[in-house]
Parts: sequence; structure tokens; C-alpha cells
Amino acid sequence: MVSPDFQLVQLKNGSWSVRSVAEAETFHPVVGPVAEAEALYVRQLQLAERFARHSEGEFVIWDVGLGAAANVLTALRALRELPGQLRVVSFDHTLKPLRFALEHAAELGYYDGYEPACETLLANGAVTFQNGANQVRWQVHTGDFPALLGSPAARSWPSPNAIFFDAYSPAKNMAMWTLPLFRQLHERLGPAVPCTLATYSRATLLRVTLLLAGWFVGTGSATGEKEETTIAANSPDLLAQALGLDWLARARRSTSAEPMVEAVYRQMPLSPASAAALAAHPQFR
Repeated sequence: MVSPDFQLVQLKNGSWSVRSVAEAETFHPVVGPVAEAEALYVRQLQLAERFARHSEGEFVIWDVGLGAAANVLTALRALRELPGQLRVVSFDHTLKPLRFALEHAAELGYYDGYEPACETLLANGAVTFQNGANQVRWQVHTGDFPALLGSPAARSWPSPNAIFFDAYSPAKNMAMWTLPLFRQLHERLGPAVPCTLATYSRATLLRVTLLLAGWFVGTGSATGEKEETTIAANSPDLLAQALGLDWLARARRSTSAEPMVEAVYRQMPLSPASAAALAAHPQFR
């Protein structure tokens, strides 16, 4: 079926992905959906190791930017042989990419038997199923994520152990990269629940934003053409390679480091107030 909103595209390495016509952006554009999800989220967040050690209740993943579901389905496959309870809470402003991807599941190649679960998710907004050795509860919330996060209903969401942050780039979706958003996200973490967040960007502006929102921030794994990505956590013990004083010095010299406080994209050096707050962060003391 031809869609006016999305296209199926073949990448240089031969894998297939989905392209948003309206946003002029291809999902996982370099190495493809599975390879990127494995590097950026599964391995970097040590999902299998942490899920295996998790002994009380559900291990919770917040999937911010469901898209065509490649990130979640890659994680489900990686955890399939481990017993336990997994809860996935996905967010997106529309389910159209998932619907389109399901129509092209054979070409995309990563649905691998999860089509019935995705079809139920589309129809009902939630699905419970057996994923090999573990039990999965998966639900999706549609709408503007910053508004959803600030709504009274958000108080009922379980605190995450891991966050896949896969929003469109700041140039296309400024509201998803502001200081208030990452501060709200940090406030939703359970103080006794270890949590890590991974995202594809390595921008100084993003890393400063995360730090000033209360996160500890480190250098993330390479993926595709990106030599680094970014990982953040609510405890420094969860970071293999935390940003240090050398990075702090570069941030002070950067011409694009001041966090955005509203959904207006701009690039500015650190303000004196932000520089002082950054220097006072426990990560650098």
C-alpha cells in the first residue's frame, strides 16, 4: 500500500528502513534499525545484564519515540531467553509509522513474529504477551510528549529503569530537547530505581542540558557514522565513561552550549549563570 506520509527505503548497507516524507528524515539512516538499536540501547544500556539481575517486580523501559518499533523489538529479542517481568511504556505523537512498518514487516525484517503483539498494541493501546522466558506488558501513549509528561496521568506511569530517547533532531523537534523537559524527566525517576538514558546525539548543548537538569552524563558508544553518542543516569556508578574536566573546559569554549528553555532552536555559548551551575554539578566536584 502506498502511503503519502512514509516510504520504505533501502540503506547503503542493504538493510531497509522507514522514511518520514513530512519530516524528510529516515529512521536509523546509516547502519539500519536493528544494528543501531543493538549498539545504542541494548548493549550501551546493558539491558540483558541489568534485566537478569533485576529481582523485584517489573523492569521498566520508557521508549520515547516509538516510530516503527525497531528499538523495542530489538530489545525484546535480546531479552527473550531471560526470565522476568518486562514493562515497556512507549510514546509517540502518532502511530502511523508503526502501522506503515507493519504493512512492510517482511521487507524490514525485524518484526520476527512480533506482528500480532504490534497489531494488538495498535488496536488497543496495550498488549500483554509471553516473550520467550519473560512476560511483557507493553502500552503506548500518543500525543505531545512534553504535555503528556506534565499531565496528572503521568504520575501513574512506573518509574523507568532504562529510557530510549529517540526523538527527531532539535532542528526538527525543538520541544523534545529543552531544559524543562529533561528536568521533568529527571524528576519522574524513582530515587531508589537505577536508571540510564541513551540517545544518538553527542551535542555539547544536549549534554549541558542533561547535566543542568540533574543527570550524570557520560560518553556513549559509537553507532553508524557517529563516533560518540550520549548516555545519562541518575547515579554516576551507572556510567562507564563520565564526562570529565576536559569536556567541561571545551563546553565553556563552545559557541553552542546554552540549554534551550523553550521550543525555539538557537545556538549560544554558555551564560555565566549556566557556566557556574555546570561547574557546581556533583559530577565535576
